[in-house]
Amino acid sequence: MNQDCCQITIVDEERVALARQQLPDERVLVEVAEVFKLLGDMTRVRILQALAVTELCVCDLAALLEMTSSAISHQLRLLRASGIVCFRKEGKMVYYRLDDGHVQTLVEVSLRHVAECQSA
Repeated sequence: MNQDCCQITIVDEERVALARQQLPDERVLVEVAEVFKLLGDMTRVRILQALAVTELCVCDLAALLEMTSSAISHQLRLLRASGIVCFRKEGKMVYYRLDDGHVQTLVEVSLRHVAECQSA
């Protein structure tokens, strides 16, 4: 017998209605799923972790992650397209940073979650 499923079927209509009421629009959920897909790549997570510390240019990130500038640029394009990172130009330099505090929080909470799971 499966230990992680109910052994009988009883639907709590109040709880289901409450949960249904709080569900965001499907369009929003699709976008959230896309963000998590982007975070499902270790290179992009490493980039976000670095940008959580300070803004960096492609050359900085390439040196830090020991990758080519082309590979870093590709990942940054994906992150930028979904509003996770943004950039500013300073002369001939382009510096990337996390787009806002929400992204910073997402990175921090994810790291805390993993750390807590590992220590449990």
